[in-house]
Amino acid sequence: MQGLIAAPAHGALPSPELLRDWMARLERADLLQEAQRLKRLGHGDLVSFSPKVFIPLTQLCRDTCGYCTFAHPPRKGERAFMTPEQVLAVARAGAAAGCTEALFTLGERPEDRYRVAREELVELGHATTLDYLAAMAALVLRETGLLPHLNAGVMAEADLARLRRVGVSQGLMLEGTAPVLLAKGGAHYGSKGKIPAVRLETIAAAGRQAIPFTSGILIGLGETRAERVEALLALEALHSEHGHIQEIIVQNFQPKPGTRMADAAAPSMEELLWTAAAARLIFGPEMNIQVPPNLSFDRFPELLAAGINDWGGVSPVTPDHVNPEARWPDLDLLRRTTEAAGATLVSRLPVYPAHVAALDRWVDPVLHAPVLRAADADGWGRADPWAPGKAGIVPRLPRLAPRATPDLDAILHRAADGYRLNAAQIARLFRARGPEVQAIATAADELRARANGDLVRYVVNRNINYTNICAYKCSFCAFSKGKTADHLRGRPYLVDLDEVSRRAAEAWDRGATEVCMQGGIHPSFTGRTYLDLIAAAKRGAPGIHVHAFSPLEVAHGAETLGLSVSAYLERLRDAGLGSLPGTAAEVLTDRARALLCPDKLTVQGWLDVIEAAHGVGLPTTSTIMFGHIDGPDDWAAHLLALRDLQERSGGITEFVPLPFVHMEAPMYHRGQSRQGPTFREVVLMHAVARLALHPLIPNIQVSWCKLGAEGVLAALNAGVNDVGGTLMNESISRAAGTEFGQELPPAQMDALIARAGRKGAQRSTLYGTVPPGQTARSYAAEPLAPLVTGEITPRARRAA
Repeated sequence: MQGLIAAPAHGALPSPELLRDWMARLERADLLQEAQRLKRLGHGDLVSFSPKVFIPLTQLCRDTCGYCTFAHPPRKGERAFMTPEQVLAVARAGAAAGCTEALFTLGERPEDRYRVAREELVELGHATTLDYLAAMAALVLRETGLLPHLNAGVMAEADLARLRRVGVSQGLMLEGTAPVLLAKGGAHYGSKGKIPAVRLETIAAAGRQAIPFTSGILIGLGETRAERVEALLALEALHSEHGHIQEIIVQNFQPKPGTRMADAAAPSMEELLWTAAAARLIFGPEMNIQVPPNLSFDRFPELLAAGINDWGGVSPVTPDHVNPEARWPDLDLLRRTTEAAGATLVSRLPVYPAHVAALDRWVDPVLHAPVLRAADADGWGRADPWAPGKAGIVPRLPRLAPRATPDLDAILHRAADGYRLNAAQIARLFRARGPEVQAIATAADELRARANGDLVRYVVNRNINYTNICAYKCSFCAFSKGKTADHLRGRPYLVDLDEVSRRAAEAWDRGATEVCMQGGIHPSFTGRTYLDLIAAAKRGAPGIHVHAFSPLEVAHGAETLGLSVSAYLERLRDAGLGSLPGTAAEVLTDRARALLCPDKLTVQGWLDVIEAAHGVGLPTTSTIMFGHIDGPDDWAAHLLALRDLQERSGGITEFVPLPFVHMEAPMYHRGQSRQGPTFREVVLMHAVARLALHPLIPNIQVSWCKLGAEGVLAALNAGVNDVGGTLMNESISRAAGTEFGQELPPAQMDALIARAGRKGAQRSTLYGTVPPGQTARSYAAEPLAPLVTGEITPRARRAA
């Protein structure tokens, strides 16, 4: 319904005619059912919550609300404000417990009323409560990484703008617009900050400042249903104008001893459900409608019937300081309750996914990095601290009871039958959560068993990365170095051709059947360089398969020799090149490449080189490097581009997902990327690839050097039939920060595969059999000799 009503003047309320119209619409027997339908339309089966800590910076307040026990007058022996040390102690406990939000809730402008507040602010080195709040929010963010959400009451637009630089979101409950609330004896009597026009103006100012904002109403204070709707319509009008309200809270009043309203009756569950459902109808499918679960105690599961999609902030560490009598439900109970209602619980950040997707508009640039660090590809919160390349953290996916999902089942059946999925269907698979993830992984693994059996293949090979000097400036790459720069990991190097020959010979002696050669685009390299590299490898090991040169290197070589790509590929083939790695693909969408590698091959350019290779009889692999600035729509487009290419040319041997390793990546250090894919996203990438590429690309490979043993085992149960190469040397992932080593010898590879209940078998690069002598050598290999790096020989720099 967003946009249905015009935005009121600041503080104005909807017209009587509009209010009557809405009251008529809401008097329907199927109100709850309609609210549920709208919720499913906008949010599917997801119900979110924010794992938070509650930081009550001060409980002194200039207002005197008749229901509140959070705010109180100064107490002897108690400080007016939490100290920085106290704030940090709470925040650190929250960070250790896996929270992502630091909720700062505080009394409004206590210095206007209390001398002790003014004096203590001076002692703390700040003129106002808002000054101190800004300092503490910045401190928490800097020291713990928790994302501040600020509830600081009504304020000037300049103050909102100032707090926007330290908080990713802010909030102010409208509470209500009923005149009775401000009347003598009313809930807000004597409270300057509770005048509806004042609060609406603050909310409007937040919209003008593009602040992701929380608002809502407090019911049961003496207002009528019509007055609740009036308040909701006033908020909807502001949201229609600015688009900034990211959640609407419908909160039920609870009487508390010692307050003016101690004897007032709490609203019934029927009233709460009616109001939440009304909010859903007024704001429509996309709005996030929240009802706090703790204020309904044991009856909170009933709230889902009203079309809500958010439980609000729930803390495993701190109490609800505003309602201390109402404990948060245990997170496991919250999850079980949500699942029992046929929904999936997902953790979120204090800024919702729609606003995460448009950070440039909604969040101050200084805060982009911490938001991205905490987010997954859809803008929800990361479920755990795992990231690709990190050792010592065992990734896990929860085992959940299966649930009927007819639309998902239809997609899975279509994929299993070998039909081409469309982009929307593939993106739907990538966005799966909860029990759907296991359903997709199971379907993929059943398809793997049909297509490949239980054998898990790998190749004994050696990586030779002959230079890390590169003229390109890919934002994700920690491997590439300038000519003299010494940044991130390692110094610039070039490998001598004699060393290339030595490494190839040593690899053959250790049982390898393949050398995989790639490197940076050195400014002095020409097409002749790559021909010389093939010759060097073949001199060292005449029988070895040379799997070498990314499409970017091929294009560069062709250009420097004035040849067409096809003609140059023929020269490489005739010189002994056996196949190409389908690397440098990154993500095959123009949007992603504009951010990742704007000076690299275009999407079409990459596809053209691969197709040209197939045209001259050179097979290739295919890859995706994912988990940085990309998402399900990018991944779907990428897989379809590969499938369509394979249908035309048929030369792709395997698909290799390469999770982004963030630790040393320049774009991560600049705050421009996420910290790699989540474990759920990794499992889905392998599983969805199996489904989307079937039956055209039969082999799906997992990268052990990025995922470690536990990641490999999970992938082997999600459609994977190949664990890549033993590598011997691995430079690119290591430069990015991975902690999983450089070699996984055959005996260890076999043992890892056996842990998955499968049998390992060596293969050639092109999935053929391996000469028995090489297999025997691979199990009896001597340790590697030290590597020699240095200036490449003049022969490799000669122009053609």
